[in-house]
Amino acid sequence: MSKSDREAQPDTSGHRLREIRNVLVKNHIARGITPEKLRVILEELGPTYVKLGQIASLHSDILPKAYCDELASLNSSVAPMSFEEVLSILDDAYGKGSWQEIFASIDEKPLGSASIAQVHRARLLSGEDVIIKVERKGIYDIMSGDIRLMKKAVKFLPAVGDLKNLVDFDLVLDELWTVAQEEMDFLKEASNMEEFSRNNEKIRYVTTPRLYREYTTRQVLVMEYIDGTGINKKDELIRRGYDLDEIGTKFVTNFIQQIVDFGFFHADPHPGNVKIRDGKIVWLDMGMMGRLTEHERRCMVRGVEGIAMHDTSKVVDAVLEVGKPFGKTDQDRLFRDMRDFMQEFGSKSMGQIDVAETLEAMMEIMKANHIGMPHGLTMLARGFAHMEGVLASISPDLNMIGIAQSVVTEDFLKSTNWREEAETLGRHLYRSVRKGTDIPALTADIMKEYLAGHGRMSLRLEASEDLAQIIYSSVRNLVIGMCIVALLIASSILCLTDMNPRLFGIPALGAFGYFTAFGASLYFFVRYFIRKFINRKK
Repeated sequence: MSKSDREAQPDTSGHRLREIRNVLVKNHIARGITPEKLRVILEELGPTYVKLGQIASLHSDILPKAYCDELASLNSSVAPMSFEEVLSILDDAYGKGSWQEIFASIDEKPLGSASIAQVHRARLLSGEDVIIKVERKGIYDIMSGDIRLMKKAVKFLPAVGDLKNLVDFDLVLDELWTVAQEEMDFLKEASNMEEFSRNNEKIRYVTTPRLYREYTTRQVLVMEYIDGTGINKKDELIRRGYDLDEIGTKFVTNFIQQIVDFGFFHADPHPGNVKIRDGKIVWLDMGMMGRLTEHERRCMVRGVEGIAMHDTSKVVDAVLEVGKPFGKTDQDRLFRDMRDFMQEFGSKSMGQIDVAETLEAMMEIMKANHIGMPHGLTMLARGFAHMEGVLASISPDLNMIGIAQSVVTEDFLKSTNWREEAETLGRHLYRSVRKGTDIPALTADIMKEYLAGHGRMSLRLEASEDLAQIIYSSVRNLVIGMCIVALLIASSILCLTDMNPRLFGIPALGAFGYFTAFGASLYFFVRYFIRKFINRKK
């Protein structure tokens, strides 16, 4: 939509904001917002909000898991655009009538219709069957406006709410808008398809649809039509003679290779995005991809090594290095939480580990300790959840973690420069031997200083926040008590004098001191019992 078109249209933001307010009031938002209530609100607000809810379900590093699970059930299927509107979008993309110079025919009935785009089967003039993915007209402006309105609408949430106290809504909405913009740019998806295809071109059992880059624009994506069998169609695959265990093994192997070898992986591998054709796994829909930086991959490897070695400190260090703090992190609590995590998951055998459950538990710990998960690792966690769902459907006896271990081991053996590793090990060994020869002399020096009374030790203690608060309260109460005692003593001394004026037969200043000390004592006495009563209620 051009700038002039937008200016010519009436401003409907006020009307839309009233609609949002009415939906929030209707669902009794002032009483708090449960996962079910949030899903219902998004469904009532319309398809763009449903899409935002689906994107939000991927971010269990920001939203509580219960909310993510509920939002994942949102269905973004909406009423399809008319065929005339589809042709109008093609005219905008290629020039009026120019699409007829590309396509011999376009099926009027869409294969699917979602909140962002609609998919039609078509045939090129050259005879190839293709898929046309057409973006809804004006969807960018609609979603942009809805995000702005949502930022205003969240102010209607109650000050004390179960979700508002857990989530920074501005952070969530900014993240959602970033992801939504990527999904709405089909040139970005086209680049993802090309990169994914290059990465997997040497893997004989993996393929992707052919991209027709020359016909692809920001609003229209043209790619090869795939008529394979869905990876979860168990009966159909068996009928066609496929070995389900082999398919499952190759599926997991390739997903792990995407992560380990390239750090660029399909972040939405649900059954609708993976087909089997001619014995090959065909990956579809590259709109939502995950990417891990080299630094994130190294941290992830160190964290896995720490779990394998039951080294809690190493896991904590990896979490702190890769995470993004969004508040004050209590490292003592983080260590305790991670130690409990290690006791629960570190003691399991390889076959007992649920990868998705383990990653979810790790993200819950990070969230509780105000540490944000990098976007790539969040996408990875959701990807593993989809992978396990597919395996449970077609080959439940396969051990995904065992397959992952073999892939990582094979990759390590192939990629390791053994000559360089041997040289590095030799240098470390030589350095250790050199330093080791100094240990007896250093020990003797330390003992000599200790026996002569010259030994010194520096000790630094750091109190936790709770302990610091207890110490502060104790010292404060002690000082106040000493002041009250001093006031009583001073008043008693004044009462032994002939000082005027007098009150009740004693010096007025002394009487004032007694009243002040009594009032202060009564105040702290009553305050103590009130706080004790409140704590008991909690």
